Amino acid sequence: MATSLRCFLRSGKQAVLVVARRGIHRSPPAALQVTVRDALNQAMDEELERDERVFLLGEEVAQYDGAYKVSRGLWKKYGDKRIIDTPISEMGFAGIAVGAAMAGLRPICEFMTFNFSMQAIDQVINSAAKTYYMSAGLQPVPIVFRGPNGASAGVAAQHSQCFAAWYAHCPGLKVVSPWNSEDAKGLLKSAIRDDNPVVFLENELLYGVPFEMSEESQSKDFTVPIGKAKIERPGTHITLVSHSRYVGHCLDAAAVLAKEGIDCEVINLRTIRPLDVECIESSVMKTNHLVTVEGGWPQFGVGAEICARIMEGSAFNYLDSPVTRVTGVDIPMPFLTDVLVCGLAEFGSVSPGRRSRAAPLKPEAHLDGKKLKRHQHLN
Repeated sequence: MATSLRCFLRSGKQAVLVVARRGIHRSPPAALQVTVRDALNQAMDEELERDERVFLLGEEVAQYDGAYKVSRGLWKKYGDKRIIDTPISEMGFAGIAVGAAMAGLRPICEFMTFNFSMQAIDQVINSAAKTYYMSAGLQPVPIVFRGPNGASAGVAAQHSQCFAAWYAHCPGLKVVSPWNSEDAKGLLKSAIRDDNPVVFLENELLYGVPFEMSEESQSKDFTVPIGKAKIERPGTHITLVSHSRYVGHCLDAAAVLAKEGIDCEVINLRTIRPLDVECIESSVMKTNHLVTVEGGWPQFGVGAEICARIMEGSAFNYLDSPVTRVTGVDIPMPFLTDVLVCGLAEFGSVSPGRRSRAAPLKPEAHLDGKKLKRHQHLN
């Protein structure tokens, strides 16, 4: 019996040595999957722990854990003084937050949706964005305005607007629009540490989506610099530039176009203001074609600003065809599901099938009586 046991242990030890020699134990660990919601929660938790001046306020952020559960567990951990439920008055609690920032604190002001930030736009623009300039640099306003932005599912015209272009229009603000979990965590931590007011535009439809996060991004010191875009997919034939949820659409389109021999470079803007024009120009100089993709309206949008910057800069002479914009349709967002899909820039808008590299798709839409029609044509 003892002899058999010794033989078994010896053979097991030899097997372990063989495995070790093959280097299997040195295989990299599987990437951690983290939802955007949890990444945002991690960022706030780490910054609340790091700096006692940081606090969170907004509607239902404390005892209810937030309308979208982004602040889950923070009230129990940090208490009433740092996780504060407010009345339903955006102008009121945004004003309190701006005043607290002027007094030396670092508030995170959550809007249940950025559509409600219109109630507080005087506080965001006239009080937060302009004070540092009007005080000749003596009075910083370190505040983060954050919450879901853009269209969701079936919430109609008054709850489906993208505010990226609205707030990026205003000097004095930094405007951030993350796509994946690493963006969300790293950019929110940078925004909280920034001495300027930052508008942090999340996307409701991304909250529950898991993304891989590197080991580096799990560190409490991990940040993503504001103002730097990221090339999510390198390519040589055409540049696709987007932000937030529509980066995913661009990557999906790039995968389809790769089967047709079209090699797309996909740029994730991450920050709308300041805009990383250098990254876009460098890509256009390589690919000679540019398509901008966004969920907002076309007129005076993010894509329109990118078009102007390219035309005014050195990359213009490298274009082999006009810049194309893919946007939401220029109408208030419909409520009915069958019509709703016609109002959004979706995957099919970026990759509709066969077409030449020099003539990517341009969407147009108009209202004809009670019917919404979407037309797609080549340049």
